[in-house]
Order: sequence, then C-alpha cells, then structure tokens
Amino acid sequence: MTSVPASLRARVLSEAVGTLFLVFAVVGSGIMAERLAAPPAGSPALALLCNTLATGGALVALILTFGPTSGAHMNPCVTLTEVVSGRMSTRVACAYAVAQVCGGILGTCLAHVEFGLPVAAGTGAARLGVGTFVSEVAATAGLILVVRKVGPRGPAAAAAAVAGWIVGAYWFTSSTSFANPAVTIARAFTPTYAGILAADVPGFLLAQFIGTGFGLLIDRATENAA
Repeated sequence: MTSVPASLRARVLSEAVGTLFLVFAVVGSGIMAERLAAPPAGSPALALLCNTLATGGALVALILTFGPTSGAHMNPCVTLTEVVSGRMSTRVACAYAVAQVCGGILGTCLAHVEFGLPVAAGTGAARLGVGTFVSEVAATAGLILVVRKVGPRGPAAAAAAVAGWIVGAYWFTSSTSFANPAVTIARAFTPTYAGILAADVPGFLLAQFIGTGFGLLIDRATENAA
C-alpha cells in the first residue's frame, strides 16, 4: 500500500478535526439552547440565537486555525468547487470528503456524550419541503460565492465572511442554512434541537449540490465585472 504523504495526512486530519469541532459546536449549542432557552424558560427565537452565535464563533476560530493547513473547507461542497476549478485532484477531494463526514459524525457523538445523551440517539425533526429545499439551494449558493470571492484574500477575511454569511443565513433562510453535506449527515444522528430526519437528508444534499453549481456559475459570471 502506498503511504500517504505527510502533508496530505495533515490536511486530511485538519479537515476531520475541523468538521468534528464545527458539528460539536452546532449540536452542542443546540442542546444547550434547547435546555436553557426553549419554552417555557425562553423562546424559540432565543434558542436559535444561541445556536447561531456559537456556530458563527466556532467558524471564525476553526477557519483561522485550519485555513493555513487544509484550507478549512469542512464542507464537501467547498471541496467540490476546488476540483471543478482544477485546484484539487479527485483523489484528494475524496479523502477530504470522507474526513469531513466522519469528523462530523464524531462531533455529534461528542456533543451527545458531554450532555449525557446516548451516543446513537436516532434522527431529528422533519425539515424538508419546497421552501426549505429552495432555502438550501440559496444558502449554499451564497456560501460558495462568499468562499470563492473572499477566500483568496486569506484565512482572516474568509473567517469573517463565511461566519458572517452563516450567522445571517441562520435567520433569513427557512432551513436555517445547513449548506454543508457533511454537517447535514452528522445532524441526522441527533434527535435534539439541531437534528434532521434521516429521510430528509437526501433532499438537503441535492439542494446543496444544486446550490454549489449556482454559486460557481455566479462566481464565473461576475469575474472581472469591475
């Protein structure tokens, strides 16, 4: 068996760990929000705000941490755009995607363990409908566009822009902007506030990849527009 170059090992590990902590933040903050801010103690809006702030903060930190090593994709859709652009081989992209999905699932498990929930606790609420499908297409297209336009400016700019988009999209999209296949799959393993029904996952993934295509098209159409 051919050994994996150390640089690639580091990149793949960074994607696994980065996605693990991203999902840990999403699911963990969702559980905390559900316990502290849900009715009758609080409100659904407050619970969503708690979930939003934790996710946005984690995104900034993780992009700054892993950006210099792997690009901090933490998202198969972002990785796919690198393949389409000829900047990454299919082999490396597949390694990234596997790492992202596995890391994400482990992130859900970690969140369950810390809050005393069963590691394998089943799936979450039904989310898919025409509105949420369109929402995921738009959310993912916007994310890809932000990554493509701002990413070349470096991790600091990317961290601020990506976190800004996700924080905003949590509130203006009916799906609360999953916009990430690895995170979507991982969230199917929790029945908590952040969860998604397993049967709805394929529809979300389809919407996300369609959104990726739109994001790439918009990016190319607006190149050198100035």
